Formats: sequence, C-alpha cells, structure tokens
Amino acid sequence: MMFDNHDDILTVDELMDILYIGKNTAYQLLNSRKIQAFKIGRVWKIPREAVTQYIIQQSGSKN
Repeated sequence: MMFDNHDDILTVDELMDILYIGKNTAYQLLNSRKIQAFKIGRVWKIPREAVTQYIIQQSGSKN
C-alpha cells in the first residue's frame, strides 16, 4: 500500500501527506467523520485502516 511506511495511528500531517490534501480539508474530513478518528486531548489520532477504508469508498471499489 502507498503508506506502509507509516505507523498504525497517523497524525493530521501524515494524513495530509498520504491524501495530498491541505490542513483545512484534512480537518473537514475528520470533523465530518468521513474518516473515522478520535482525539486525545486536542490531538487527532487517525487509524491507518480508516484512511484505507476512506480511499476504497471514494474510489467506488468494493474490495
């Protein structure tokens, strides 16, 4: 996969790098729950699997 070199829990910056998006778009995806994630304090924690699922959903693939 394109981001196997990342940990199982991603940061917002890593999410931005993986999806080639800006900070505003990243926070919109997280706040709208289009990418399932959680916060510890004020810091978003994004499961790598949630990003994979988002990519699959957006591509229209059913794999």
